[in-house]
This record gives sequence, structure tokens and C-alpha cells, in this order.
Amino acid sequence: MYKVDLPVDQSIEKAVERRRSAETARKARIFNTRVRVMGVALDVLNQQVQEKKHRQNMEQRQDKAFDKLRQYHDNILLQQDTEERERRAAVHADLVKHWVTQQHVEDSSDAGLKCGLKGASMITIPESELGPASMQVFQGEGIREEQTKREQIKKTERDLRVQKEDKARRLMGNKHREMLVSRELMHQDARGVQEAALEEECKKALRMALDNYNRALAAEQAEKLREQHRREERENRAEMWHTLTSDMMTECAEAAGTTHRVLTDRWKGMSPEQLSTIHREREAQRHERQRQRDAEKMQDAAWDLQLLKLSREAEDEETKAAELRRQKRIQMDQHNVQLAREQQTHQEFLNQKLYTNKPTKNYFNQFNTSSR
Repeated sequence: MYKVDLPVDQSIEKAVERRRSAETARKARIFNTRVRVMGVALDVLNQQVQEKKHRQNMEQRQDKAFDKLRQYHDNILLQQDTEERERRAAVHADLVKHWVTQQHVEDSSDAGLKCGLKGASMITIPESELGPASMQVFQGEGIREEQTKREQIKKTERDLRVQKEDKARRLMGNKHREMLVSRELMHQDARGVQEAALEEECKKALRMALDNYNRALAAEQAEKLREQHRREERENRAEMWHTLTSDMMTECAEAAGTTHRVLTDRWKGMSPEQLSTIHREREAQRHERQRQRDAEKMQDAAWDLQLLKLSREAEDEETKAAELRRQKRIQMDQHNVQLAREQQTHQEFLNQKLYTNKPTKNYFNQFNTSSR
């Protein structure tokens, strides 16, 4: 026998190990309560987080690029504005310099006219080469210039004089209107003073008439009071005379019974017959009242007896109902005791005879051992 060291095939072992790893990962995923119940996909969540971070980074880079572009455009605009101001300043400086150096009054085409015909001799071009457009001074021009100036001065003076006269007329008209207004105001003030004086006289006359009327009313009221006092005095005297001569002062007994009612100021007392009648009526009323009281006492006693009878019957009914409830409660307690005994006997049967083979821990560990 020759011993040959052949290479061991590891593919089977690798396949078994791979299946074991997959089974372990499957168990971890299936028996993980958080993943199974809540349905959390960690890979998807991580991918979403990465996408959100990538999106935020892209937005930040885009914002930075936009900021740089805006800053670049702002700098370009500022530079263009500065260059435009410098260009305008240079153009203005060149223009001023050109005005100073090139555009003199003596060099203008009408310098001969502006400088008192001094520039006419400065023309160096031959006269034969000059045309109608080169004419600067014409015949008849400036002949009546002094007279025209004097007339203009006179016209200006006339215009000024007319303006002064117009202004003076306006001032006079304003003064005249002010004088008329002040005169109208004076008339109004005088009229107001006259009206105030008339009103004051009317008020004075009215107060005097009112005072006369009040004095007349006071005199009439005083006369009425004196007349009233005289009438009251006559009435008091008549009443005093009537009182002194009346039956009350003369103590006349017959006067008390002359009417249908008793005159207390003239009554002298009751007669024996009247007193005996009153005593008889009072005694009859007392007997009637006593009889009514006896009848009320008898009625109250009958009511009390009836109420006592009803209360005793109610107590008997209540006692019977309480006894009946006690009997029912005793029967219910006995029935409950019987039920408790039967339940205890059934529980002892279940614990001691029916369920004698209790499962051990190994019985429960055999479940959920595989993901298949």
C-alpha cells in the first residue's frame, strides 16, 4: 500500500459554512423584533441618509458657486462704472482744453463783427476767391445804430414809466378799497353801537315793566292773604261758637242715640239690658268655641289612631321582607359553598390525576430553532 497525500476538497466545507452563515443571518433578521415588527430596512435608510448628505453637499457647492458668480458680476459692474466715470472726466477735460486752446473769439467766423470790424483785415484769402457766403459786413448795416439805441432807451424809459404809473394806480386803487372797507367797518361799528344801545333800552324798559308786574302781583298776593286770614278768623270764631253751644259741652245724653251709630263724644254708658244681652251672647260664643275644640280633639285622636295602625302595618311588612331577604341570603351562601366545593374537587382532579406530566424547559426550547 502506498500512502498518497491527495489534496482535500474544501468546496463542500465552504458551501456548508456559507449555508450556515446565510442561515445565521436569516435567523438574526427574522427573529429580530424591531426588524420584523416595525419593518426597518437599515440598508435603505443608510442609502437615504447618504443621498440626503450628497444632495446637501451639492446644494452647498451650488450656493457657493452662485455667490462667487454674483461677487464676480458685482466687481465687473463696479469696474465698468469706475471706467465710465474716468472716461467721462477725461472727455470733459479734453473738451475744456480744446475750448481754451482752439476756440478763441478772434478765430471765429464772425470775429470781425464781434471785435468792431477788426477781424475783417485778417482775411488772407484773395477777394476773387470769396463768394457771397463769405460776406461779413453788408452795405447799409450799422448806419442808424446810435439812433436805434437811443430809441430803444426811450422805449425802455416809456415802458418803465408806464409800469410805474400802473403800479401807482394799483396802489391808489388798493388804498381806496382799504379806505372804503375801513369806512364800511366804521359804519358797521356805529350801527352795532346803536343797536346795542337800543337793545339795552329795550332791556331796561322790559325790566321796568317786569318790576311793575311783580309789584302788582305782590300786592294782589298780599290782598289775597289778608282776605284768607279774615275768612279763617271768621270760620274759627264760628267753630268756637258752635263748639261752645253743642251737645258735647252741654252733656245732652239724648243726642247719642239719635243716629244709627253711637256718638262717642256724646255717649254716657250702656243700660243694664244692653249689658245682660252682651253677657248672654258672650256665654253662647264661649260654649260654641268649646264644642268646636272638643270636636277637633276627637278628630285629631282618630287621625293619630289611624296613623299608628298604618305605621304598625308598615313595620310588620318591613319585618317580613327583611326575614325573606335573610332566608334568600342564607340559601345563596349555601349554594356558593357547594359550588366552591365542586370547583375545588374538579381542580384537585385536574392537578392530581389529569395533568400529571408537566412539560420541561427542553420541550419549549425545541420550537423556533430554524428559520424554515
